[in-house]
Amino acid sequence: MPPGPSVDLWFADRGEGEPFVLLHPGGVDSRALDPLLDGLTGHYRLITPDQRGHGRTPDVDGPLGHDLMAADTAALIDRLGCGPVHLFGYSDGAIVALHVALARPDLVRDLVFAAAPFHHEGWHAGVLDGDPPAFLADSYGEVSPDGRDHWPVVVAKLDRMHHESPVVTTEQLHRLTLPVLVVLGDDDEVRLEHAVEMYQALPDGELAVVPRSTHAVIVEKPDLLVRLVRDFHDPDKGDGYVPLRRAGRG
Repeated sequence: MPPGPSVDLWFADRGEGEPFVLLHPGGVDSRALDPLLDGLTGHYRLITPDQRGHGRTPDVDGPLGHDLMAADTAALIDRLGCGPVHLFGYSDGAIVALHVALARPDLVRDLVFAAAPFHHEGWHAGVLDGDPPAFLADSYGEVSPDGRDHWPVVVAKLDRMHHESPVVTTEQLHRLTLPVLVVLGDDDEVRLEHAVEMYQALPDGELAVVPRSTHAVIVEKPDLLVRLVRDFHDPDKGDGYVPLRRAGRG
């Protein structure tokens, strides 16, 4: 993890069961995960933090970074004493979650990596260009302790981060031995071949491509995403009738 103090994250903690930490996309906050919560409630202890500079967690001096947010997340899991946890991340949240798993595998039971690249070159050309939609500024201003006027500062930090990070390698992925489910829409902002490359690099990877969906799978097909997550967590899942990639495993 990077040097320097971590940020105390605002978080919601609800329900009982196996601890499940869910990380929101960039530019929004944990409210973006609400479409999944009804389907997950009653099966897990759900922990949903707001990352630094997002939602109810204030921004701090200096740049935003996936590694910095991962350090904050790891510190939260340590503070709660609930690891190893099921870990879910969506878009930027998935990249943060991947950094947690790489740096602190002791804290992570398994990982759902949704709608994100492991390297910033995995985005389709042009998707990082342009200004964010205006409604995001309004959403930010509703809850941010820094006030709506701070939103352009966060946008500039996110823009810099997105053009520099992530830079995870396939060699690093190959060393990640915990179970990982890679999920994206078939018309996602992440290149399909990039997601396949990630799946192929993971020793214990699974891949789900959701049909007729975009980078907004979480709102387009939340029930299907919940089912994929719960099937992934099923301790009795098998490897199918005629496995090739998984043949002879275990």
